[in-house]
Amino acid sequence: MAVDLLLGLQWGDEGKGKIVDVLTSKYKIIARFQGGPNAGHTLVFNGKKHVLHTIPSGIFHEDTANLVGNGVVIDPVIFKKELDKLEKQGVDYRKSLLISRKAHIILPTHRLLDAASEAAKGKAKIGSTLKGIGPTYMDKTGRNGIRVGDIELADWKIKYRALANKHEAMIAFYNVDIQYDLKELETEFFDAIKTLKSLKFIDSEEFLHQAQKSGDSILAEGAQGSLLDIDFGTYPFVTSSNTTAAGACTGLGIAPNKIGDVFGIFKAYTTRVGSGPFPTELFDEVGETMGRVGHEFGATTGRSRRCGWLDLVALRYACQINGVTQLIMMKGDVLSGFKTLKVCTAYNYNGNEITHLPFNIEAENVTPLYTDFKGWDEDLTQMTEASQMPKELNDYIAFLEKELEIPITIVSVGPDRKQTIIR
Repeated sequence: MAVDLLLGLQWGDEGKGKIVDVLTSKYKIIARFQGGPNAGHTLVFNGKKHVLHTIPSGIFHEDTANLVGNGVVIDPVIFKKELDKLEKQGVDYRKSLLISRKAHIILPTHRLLDAASEAAKGKAKIGSTLKGIGPTYMDKTGRNGIRVGDIELADWKIKYRALANKHEAMIAFYNVDIQYDLKELETEFFDAIKTLKSLKFIDSEEFLHQAQKSGDSILAEGAQGSLLDIDFGTYPFVTSSNTTAAGACTGLGIAPNKIGDVFGIFKAYTTRVGSGPFPTELFDEVGETMGRVGHEFGATTGRSRRCGWLDLVALRYACQINGVTQLIMMKGDVLSGFKTLKVCTAYNYNGNEITHLPFNIEAENVTPLYTDFKGWDEDLTQMTEASQMPKELNDYIAFLEKELEIPITIVSVGPDRKQTIIR
């Protein structure tokens, strides 16, 4: 059976956690395929807000298996905190949570390396979440990493010590003032490793292969967004993994010809956390209102998100590289009350009008060209049917569908799982 994918199409924070939760009832397995605790997937139901970082967003559904795939990097300390929260909420995660033996582990010294590297960059910093993600992926590609399967082996602590010592030497090389007590960090780390070892480790690619043969429905859950992809994002202001559809193949061991639907999630406007180019960013009252009404603060970092109009040039690009088959529009309710809405439909790129994403989208090279739309005043948050949506919103959606040539099948009108309109 084909594996469906769910991906963010912007700079992350699109609302993937909510939609995975909404779709989970249709799937037997939810599988995270990349990223780590730099992700923050927010789910709201029964009046409560839940934030997941590494654990798949289907964990609140009893009959669904939740797999942390080989492409994910795991911080045992943060993972343990997530598990503790689930336990307090009465979630029996032990029977449904599966961990790939090939997933890499974030060490305390990876986080310290991240902080030292970012501090050394000064004003050129990339806006890292400082979770140790980048250094862990660097060790993975440098063939130095420690994987989940390693902690089942008798000599894994010898390997750990050798890598931690190497990291400390690298931290000293940066020559920045990073204060830390490694023994204290290691006490917490090794305690969390005990919790991790109590979970079920599997050879995940074989598990998924057998599941496909048996006809089990599988949804691959991505983290961050396509414009943060290490290859296709706004480099170097990107994450350290492949956040696009290709990342699901390498992050889970799924063959490309086994991919089914690709659900692409985007906000009705655009946001970005941290540094990096953002052509449609707003620095006025409109941008401030978007951020305030949309509660635009990072679920992982707490940082304010930069806000701007929807960028169709970037969105079209993300749809192309992912092979998106269905679009899901989030936060349409945030745009209620704006008299005029703008959509960037092209760029003026060094004097030429273009509709594709160029190599460099820094402000000195790119000026966004906009199409205006009449806004709507209606409160969308209580609407449950597409027939209730105002004409102006339908016009907005129809324009996007025509431009992108992909249907928008779901419109989210609030954070709760019930505030979801199927079109």
